[in-house]
Amino acid sequence: MLSIPGGATESETEEEVEEVLQAPWKLILYDDDIHTFDEVIEQLMKATGCGLSKAEELTWKVHNEGKAIVHEGEFEECLRIDSVLKEIQLITEIKG
Repeated sequence: MLSIPGGATESETEEEVEEVLQAPWKLILYDDDIHTFDEVIEQLMKATGCGLSKAEELTWKVHNEGKAIVHEGEFEECLRIDSVLKEIQLITEIKG
């Protein structure tokens, strides 16, 4: 076990990193003037696996409020969904 500055061991640091990655992360989708409603709805369904009505609801929220949380969960899952949304250059942000 390595000693990390500050008194933590390597295994303690790895556990902390794992906890952070599993903490509830939020994937935020921002409004833009480029994509149509249909494009955003289709990409949300593809990325998150949600149904048409949920994708429409999220798209309207993004349109009306400027942004919306489209997924909450582990970092890796947010990253996967984010990459699908970015396939069509949607503007997103992951926050922890």
